[in-house]
Amino acid sequence: MAIPLLKYAPITQNSRVKAFRVGSDEDPKAVALDKAIDREDQNFVIESAYRQIFFHAFKVDRDTILESQLRDGQITVRDFIRALCLSDTFTRSFYNLNNNYRVARHLVEKLLGRQVYGKAEEIAWSAVIMTKGVAGAVDKILDSDEYLENFGYDTVPYHRNRVVGSREVGETPFNITTPRYDAYHRGILGFPQIIYTGTKRSLPERARQRRGGYPEDYLPWVRTLPALRTGAASSSNAGMDYLSKVPYRSIGR
Repeated sequence: MAIPLLKYAPITQNSRVKAFRVGSDEDPKAVALDKAIDREDQNFVIESAYRQIFFHAFKVDRDTILESQLRDGQITVRDFIRALCLSDTFTRSFYNLNNNYRVARHLVEKLLGRQVYGKAEEIAWSAVIMTKGVAGAVDKILDSDEYLENFGYDTVPYHRNRVVGSREVGETPFNITTPRYDAYHRGILGFPQIIYTGTKRSLPERARQRRGGYPEDYLPWVRTLPALRTGAASSSNAGMDYLSKVPYRSIGR
């Protein structure tokens, strides 16, 4: 039996207030298919959807059938986003490499365009993933009032409130705060890799001169010494019962 979505509340009241600020280059720009006039605009909408879900889509990750259906108007942008979240690329490159908490946080950030409201929302959506799977969680987010009010059916989700008026630096992009690989898998894959790009410095010639005290210098002399223990003596002591020769205090003496 599937449990209902647990209740959670924003950790601050600022999330309920609409942003009031002067526009800048970092303001989010809505990309909608209903405003696409020609094929070039349609390609821009498709690329924006790939960047939002995958951050970067290689040629092998693209689905030409879905792209064709979106261009022909058979599916909406909302359906296209849903198909990307349930694709083999998302399952193989993100879902299989992270726990339910990180997957829930990633879906909220990518689909709703905001950070999660604390640990309570992560637990709520991870419970949905546990009971209904990723497909159930994605459908519940896409059917929510928050998604439909902000993005509707033809707008690609984007990072909302990227610029904060009271700070010089805005919110960190989601691809940095929530990378594809978790810390455990980054350790297995060897991330982060430290690559030295400087010039290699060679030791001076005087540092290579031995000044005495190196064990390697005495190795030829040690090899000339006679063996201190023969094989026969070591084999005769192998069957000795050492415990019977250890003195002990018995009870009653």
